[in-house]
Amino acid sequence: MQALWMLLASLFFATMGVCIKYASAHFNAFEMVCYRGLIGLGFMAWYARLRGISVRTPIPMMHFWRSIVGVLALVAWFYSIAQLPLATAMTLNYMSSVWIAAFLVGGALMLGNMTSTLVRQGPVVLTVLAGFGGVVLILQPTLEQNQLFAGLIGLLSGLASAFAYMQVTALGRAGEPEERTVFYFSLGATMAGALGMLFAGASAWTWPAALWLLPIGVLAALGQLCMTRAYSHGATLVVANLQYSGIVFASIYSLVLFGDRLPLAGWAGIGLIIASGIAATVLRERAVPHSPAEDH
Repeated sequence: MQALWMLLASLFFATMGVCIKYASAHFNAFEMVCYRGLIGLGFMAWYARLRGISVRTPIPMMHFWRSIVGVLALVAWFYSIAQLPLATAMTLNYMSSVWIAAFLVGGALMLGNMTSTLVRQGPVVLTVLAGFGGVVLILQPTLEQNQLFAGLIGLLSGLASAFAYMQVTALGRAGEPEERTVFYFSLGATMAGALGMLFAGASAWTWPAALWLLPIGVLAALGQLCMTRAYSHGATLVVANLQYSGIVFASIYSLVLFGDRLPLAGWAGIGLIIASGIAATVLRERAVPHSPAEDH
């Protein structure tokens, strides 16, 4: 049953990507981040109260830094969704597991002998190399379509997501409940999105285009809730790997709704990133427990 909760969460997040894709024709990334945060803020305030969890925190600065990297990841991801095929943007964002594996290797190299570290961390090194090999393949079509900048922004979203994950892990170790962590992330997204709108401008609300903003926040909140339930009651490793089903759902949406046609190299890159991401998750699980509060 818990596996089904994770599949449902992945479906919600992929469907949110569809709504972002449609909304991006009328609203910029900062506007979508602001409204996504505002709706999520209301939902999490209600849910925390329902669970009897106070939103007061003894460690506000940890939430502040977590919100900064999380919002950076969110803005970059929303921008890449608007500019790239949905499957490509989704896959680049899910590079976070590979980035974390790269951080582990880099840290080990800095602290130990390079040769012995490479031998000892051999599986992780191969996983990282495979992941970045997938990035090269998936970025080839963006070069051909003059979308390299958007591809690099998508890659940045995965990198920022990796930093956000590590911040979430630290918050979990400090005893912060997931509801409070997601609440403050939503607050940060609302404030950062509103600040960005001061510089990027705000679009006029036209109907029915503005209706796409509501499901972005609702689907994000529902996806977060399903993910939390899956991690709380399921086998962590199985659930963590099932998150990659979101790329499958996004690929189906890309083909059916948007008519995206990636070349064989692009699909090979997606497959390679999924495989390396799963491998990185398995290797990471041996050292660091996964947290359910990663945000999308």
